[in-house]
Amino acid sequence: MVSGQLLSSLRDPAGLLRRLRAAGSAGPVRAAWPALRARLAGLDPARALIRFADGVEVAFAALFRPIAILRRVLRLPAVRLTTGLAWRGLAAAAGIGLAATLVTGLSSQSEATITPPAEPQPRPIRDVAQTARTTPAGRDSWIEISKPIAMFSLESPDLDRATMALEARRSPDGSRREELLTFGALTDPKAHLALRLTVEAAQDDLSQPFIVALVRAAAARAMSVQRSGLPAAIQTRFGPVEAADATLSDGHASRACIAFRMESGALPLAMSGWWCGAEGKPADRRQLVCLIDRIDLLNAGEDRALRTAFARTELSRQPGCVTPRLSATGRKVSWLDADGPTPALRTKTATAAVGGSRKPEKR
Repeated sequence: MVSGQLLSSLRDPAGLLRRLRAAGSAGPVRAAWPALRARLAGLDPARALIRFADGVEVAFAALFRPIAILRRVLRLPAVRLTTGLAWRGLAAAAGIGLAATLVTGLSSQSEATITPPAEPQPRPIRDVAQTARTTPAGRDSWIEISKPIAMFSLESPDLDRATMALEARRSPDGSRREELLTFGALTDPKAHLALRLTVEAAQDDLSQPFIVALVRAAAARAMSVQRSGLPAAIQTRFGPVEAADATLSDGHASRACIAFRMESGALPLAMSGWWCGAEGKPADRRQLVCLIDRIDLLNAGEDRALRTAFARTELSRQPGCVTPRLSATGRKVSWLDADGPTPALRTKTATAAVGGSRKPEKR
């Protein structure tokens, strides 16, 4: 009890002085108060701490003296425990105790503030046999057209029209239509062309990289891309078109081709595909430019923007890629058409006809 009061007094020296001053009003205490005040004023805390340390060292020496005597009697090996090592041990023990107290306090506070997570709500199970899953109409949502009417045509002496195949599909909202023109096959020795034409009402902002689009298009036709170069732009009547050398394979045979792509912009038309030359005549970019320039519009329907854009691109057609052909109405090309041949003059027949119809003069 006395030691507890002494410790509390040492922790609060100002309160101790106030209590002593109040108690000094009594008779004997008042007489002894000046001497006690002078002793407290002359108290040096550093000196007191040094004396306390010296006392601890003396206590350790007295504690280890019986052990030293017992070691000498039993002839045990010496165990040297210096005062510095003892102080370091006490400091380490005190530090470990303070760290343990701090960790315990922090863990108790964190446990009080952490709340357990809420249990997740069970998701309802959809009956796939009764409820159809609704998916938004995206770029991969298409409706196949069973008997399509061709919107585009392509005529070239490098292509075999007997092997042409036409596939068409449209988006559910009718804003896009896609046609796939295929000439030949990858395994045939003749030239092979796969041309995908997409009519879009608006440009798609989410464009895919060239190689990614090529791999997806080849996978859709059960083929793979073994090698592909970097795409470079080539100039056509529709504007710049990306083209790159690529090696395509269907698992049995591989073929060197030229892959190409053009995204929709000012022209509401996008195209992509690949062009593979015939055996002994590899594909080159000059042939590809002529093939793209020879794409004609047959039926635009009510799409006036597409019809106007195609008419505007006629001025940019390469002169060397124009070939005589039948007109869109099915009649033969005459010398009155812009791309028709000039008729030959028949001067001899006209002279003979005029001479034969002349009557003899009468005299």
